[in-house]
Amino acid sequence: MTAEAALRQAEAEGLTLLRAESSNSGYKGVTWNKRPKATPYHAQVRRGGKQLTLGHYATAEEAALCYARSSEAQAAAAALLEPPPMTAEEALRQAEVEGLTLRRSDGNISGYKGVVFHRGKPKPYQAQVWRGDKTVNLGFFVTAEEAALTYARAPKAAAAPAPAPAPPEPPPMTAEAALRLAEAEGLTLVRSESSCSSTGYKGVTLNRKSTIKPYQAQVRRYGEPTHLGLFATAEEAALCYARTPEAQAAGAAAAAPPAPPYAPPPMMAEKALRQAEVEGLTLLRSERNSTGYKGVYFDRSRKTSPYQAQVWRGGKAVFLGCFATPEEAALCYARSPEGQAAVAALLEPPPMTAEEALRQAEMEGLTLVRQESSSTGYLNVSFDRSGKAKPYKAQVKRGGKQVALGYFATLEEAALVFARAAAAHVAPPQPPATSSRKRKVTSEEAARYAAAANQGVLQPAYDGADAARLVRFQFSSVGVASTSASSADETGGYTEMERRVAWINYYLSVGDYARAVALSPAGGCPRPFTAGGGDRSQAQA
Repeated sequence: MTAEAALRQAEAEGLTLLRAESSNSGYKGVTWNKRPKATPYHAQVRRGGKQLTLGHYATAEEAALCYARSSEAQAAAAALLEPPPMTAEEALRQAEVEGLTLRRSDGNISGYKGVVFHRGKPKPYQAQVWRGDKTVNLGFFVTAEEAALTYARAPKAAAAPAPAPAPPEPPPMTAEAALRLAEAEGLTLVRSESSCSSTGYKGVTLNRKSTIKPYQAQVRRYGEPTHLGLFATAEEAALCYARTPEAQAAGAAAAAPPAPPYAPPPMMAEKALRQAEVEGLTLLRSERNSTGYKGVYFDRSRKTSPYQAQVWRGGKAVFLGCFATPEEAALCYARSPEGQAAVAALLEPPPMTAEEALRQAEMEGLTLVRQESSSTGYLNVSFDRSGKAKPYKAQVKRGGKQVALGYFATLEEAALVFARAAAAHVAPPQPPATSSRKRKVTSEEAARYAAAANQGVLQPAYDGADAARLVRFQFSSVGVASTSASSADETGGYTEMERRVAWINYYLSVGDYARAVALSPAGGCPRPFTAGGGDRSQAQA
């Protein structure tokens, strides 16, 4: 559709194409986009909080016609046709012409009945009326007088009978008169030294918005603040507060003699100490704690049981209970797993020095296994950089998983603990199936290896059949190559060093570090390697 055709169609349908200077198309609800080239003008409307596209058109006028047909565009056009907002003087003159009365209300911020003030809106004054047990909105207006005029025109307001003239209010009471009346009624105006109270009286607050009666009396009733009234002087508001049952009950409680300080039952502390001795528990002392016990804290808000026992569990403080004496709270803490762990930590022997660990290993006949590839220099000993008091961690591999043996202050002590675990844990050999890609040992060679094993050339811990099977696995899985005829011995082409290397590699693979160390010529744990080629010369050397 051409621009002229779109304009004629809009005139025929009685629609107005709304202009917009802020839009790049010149029309409201129409945007221009380079793509697609054939229909660059997009008609869109905001509906339900989302941007809704109505269509793509070749001309801006056609897109504006599509937007003008939507309900949102018709509402925008109707808003433009509304008369300009009334000023306060115009609303008052119009009410006088129509014979209406704009009802005043002192308890409303707007000053008029049926008018609510909303801060921050272009039309902040809302006119509403109560109709059929529901609040009905009459509209939003720029001035309070125009909103009050709309409320006065409403059927509900017009049908309501004119209220009877209220009796004249008594003149505001002076401060001296309020004090004399409180003395005559036997009431006490409760003073408040709190910094939050600018009036100096309890239950009285200052409302700076009201200039005639700025002092507000209120009381907390059923968990919510209850408004009692507005007064000209703070003393009159305090008198209104003093007449309430809540204020009288508070005054009676304040006049009552103070309760004697709570005294725990006699021998309660001694009973807790005797019970700890019977259960074999230790009540941990703490000089940094005001209660004198670890895990026990003093709560001033609790009169009868001020001592609270708690532990730190799973990154959170866990409450264990409140008690009358610190000894009873310390007993509760000592029964917890955290308390028992703290006692056990105190009973642990002091950490070994490097020299003590080396001497202890020599006394037990253990070898601290070195490893050049480890940052600590010892096998299965790692360093924790998180700043712990015991940064060296000893661990061992069991069942295909790494098992932590503990944290230690020196790496020699960690290596000693690992050496003890390696010597105590000897896993039975379970060689896996041989690979078909590696060289296999013949039955004649296996028989000779079995005979050599029975004579003690290999490891006498296994019988001939096991030795033949293990050697077959090692010579096929680690890739040991047969030596030449000039360097071969009577075992079938494999030197004694080559067999030793194969066994060391096997023990390393199954985690039997003690036997791997025993077979090593230097007493240290070698890295896995084959005895063929260049590595074989290194092993023989």
